[in-house]
This record gives sequence, structure tokens and C-alpha cells, in this order.
Amino acid sequence: MPDALLEKLRASVGSPNVLTGIELSPYVVEGRTPEAAVFPGSVEEVAAVISLAAEAARPVTPWGGGTAASVGMPAARAGLVLGLRRLGRMLEHEPGDLTATVEAGMTVDAFQTALHSRGQWVSLDPADADRATVGGVLATNASGPRRHLYGTARDLLIGVTVVTADGAVVRGGGKVVKNVAGYDLPKLFVGSYGTLGVIVEATVKLRPLPDHERLVCIRFDRLKDAGAAVRSVMASDLIPNAIELLDATASTTLSATGAALVVGFDGLREQVDWQCAELARLAGTCGGQAAPAIQADTWPRLAMAARAAFPATAAVMTLAVVPSQVADMMERGADVARARGLNTAWAAHAGIGVVRAAIAADVSPREPAAIAAVLAEWREMAHAGGGHATLEWAPLAVKSQVPVWDDPGAAGRIMERIKAQLDPQNILNPGRFVAGI
Repeated sequence: MPDALLEKLRASVGSPNVLTGIELSPYVVEGRTPEAAVFPGSVEEVAAVISLAAEAARPVTPWGGGTAASVGMPAARAGLVLGLRRLGRMLEHEPGDLTATVEAGMTVDAFQTALHSRGQWVSLDPADADRATVGGVLATNASGPRRHLYGTARDLLIGVTVVTADGAVVRGGGKVVKNVAGYDLPKLFVGSYGTLGVIVEATVKLRPLPDHERLVCIRFDRLKDAGAAVRSVMASDLIPNAIELLDATASTTLSATGAALVVGFDGLREQVDWQCAELARLAGTCGGQAAPAIQADTWPRLAMAARAAFPATAAVMTLAVVPSQVADMMERGADVARARGLNTAWAAHAGIGVVRAAIAADVSPREPAAIAAVLAEWREMAHAGGGHATLEWAPLAVKSQVPVWDDPGAAGRIMERIKAQLDPQNILNPGRFVAGI
């Protein structure tokens, strides 16, 4: 990187907030080392950094907590990491309106802690909430088990401030729940992986803390029986906030044996007690047996149950299928991998059809081609049922053989045009997202 550009960056954000050399080791992704990592402390400084990068035609990789840094393909050329850790404050909280405005670099855990002290919460529970930032969760549309009842980040965002590729500060939406004026600009940036703009502030909808919440784990000898129990729960009068299905391998992360159905309830204690009893009755008709009580710290582990089942993983894929096909997808997918000598773990947000599968990294590493063949077959299985698949994590040797993203079809051309309009120089996370955006 030219010394002149480094000096301008240091002048913009302060010398201690520009990292180079060995200090960049936490920001190496797929063996690619950035030229510098820059940490602005205000929206204006974010705009200044992006403007300097645009002038120098340097790629910019927005960085929150780094929890999704390996999703997608890395930039083809070195550039800047734009870290948002200094933008970590809750700016406004309107308890009466059930809204809050927060800087993008605040972690989800810190945000929840601040809200809990005031009797409210934001209904998001992504994995690694202690590291995942609000901006990163929005940029990746990340979510966890509670999305079954409460939805994803798209459903909670009502206002956003974004810095675009030319350094302009753009605000969309508002600070009240009822926003009906103009285009829904905030939704454009949710799930865009930082390729259209850098989210710096967000206003989200909140909920009152429930009076009581409980997780119930039901054990099954067979995964197909657990799948039948899921269908019974879905057809019942129960209102769970989470329905998680784990195969026998993933359930070991909860100290359970066999396949496990984990269901969450919240609300008034009397309501929760009744629903737990009704769940036990429904599951019992499918062969379910009550497992030991689940502790509160289980929530964060549920979102990572498949990947956490092994000391190391060779690949992780997320598949979206019709909820009624979840258990069958898990069984058939495991058989496909087993036929090639690969061990897998499976966990699903069963009520909405989102399945995560992890392939174990064996002591004797497998050829990337064998892993890629399994992933490709899983993707075809998802497509056959009308679903889709995303390669959530894999080494570059595997990514070179299996696309990270599904073919977006005609939608890809629209996405490319939007990218060209908002980032004509292609400096924001170039090549990271769908269709090479």
C-alpha cells in the first residue's frame, strides 16, 4: 500500500486505529492478508475511509465481529479491512415505542444486556452473539432458533444509516414502527454481505421480555420418529418460539443420546407449563422420551450444534427445504456422506426448513474432490425438493469445485445492475456474494 494512502488513513482515524504488518493476522481470510485494517470511530470517519479507498481503487471488506468472514469467496486482490468495533454504542432507546437505535459495531450480547436492564429485548439470537455485531447480523441476515416465531433481521429493521461506495451517508426508513413513505431501502442492505454499502447505524423493533421461557428436549431412538413429532407439533395449537431437530451426532453437544427434538416456549408461566405438558404428550405418541432438563446456556449452542459436534470440520452447508422434508433430508444426506466414508452432523430449524450439515475433518484428510462430491449431491437433493443450498464454510480447495451460492437465475441480473449502480468501481467486498457481486 502506498505510504501516502496510509498517512491519509492515519490522519482520518488516528494512527493507533490503522493496523499493518503482523497486526493483521486476525483479519487473514482464506490465506489472503489485507493491506491494512482501519477502525473509524464515527460515521464521518467511515465515509472518509471509504472515499480514500475509492480514490485509490482499493477493495474494502467491512468487518464486525468476523463471525461470517469466511462465507463467500475472498476478494481477488488485497485491500482494506474496515472494522466497526469502535462504533459500539446504543444511541437511542424509546421504551414506549419499543424501538432502539444502535451503532453497527455493538455486539448482539451487549445490545441485549442493555435492553434487558430495561425489560426489553431484540428478538435475534444468532450464533456467537458475544462476537457477532448488529451490523454484521443485518449484513448477513443471520438468525438463530427463535426465528421460528420471531423472524429474521429483515423483519426487525425499520431504519438504517449506510455509507455507500463513494463515501456518501444515506439514511433510509425511520425511527418508528409504522414507516410507509418511499422505497423500503433498509431491506436492500439486509443480507447483502456488505457489497452494496456499509451499515453504520440501525433502528430495530423490540419486544418486552417474556415472563417465563423454557426449553424442552425430547429424545428419540430414530430420527424419522423425531421428524413425525415435528409435524405433530406444527399441526397442533402449540406456539413454540423454536423447533430444533438434531441427529444423534449433533445432539451430543447437548449431552443427549439419539436424535433430539428441542422446543422452546415463552410467555406467562401457566401458558408455558401447559404447552410443555402438551408437547410431552404429542411427542410420546411418536416414541419420544423426556431428556434431562436443558439449561439456559443451551440457546447459544443450538445454533452451532452441527458444527460443534466435531473438533474440526471439513465443510458446512446450509440447506433450505420444505419443513416436512427436514428429517428425510437429514437421513438421506447422512447416507450420501457415509457411502463415501465421511462422518456428518445435522441440525435444523425444523419448523421453517433450514438445515445445517457439517462434515467432520478426519485424522486422515480426505481429498477435496470427495467432499465436493457430497456437497454437490446435497445441493441437488435440496433443489429436487424445490429448495436451495449455500456453502457456509469450506476451504478454498473445496470452494473451487462447489459454488458457494446457488445460481440466482434471472434475479442475478437484477442484483448485478443494482451493484453496478451503487458500487460502479466494485470496491465493496468484490466477488463475495451471489453471481460474483
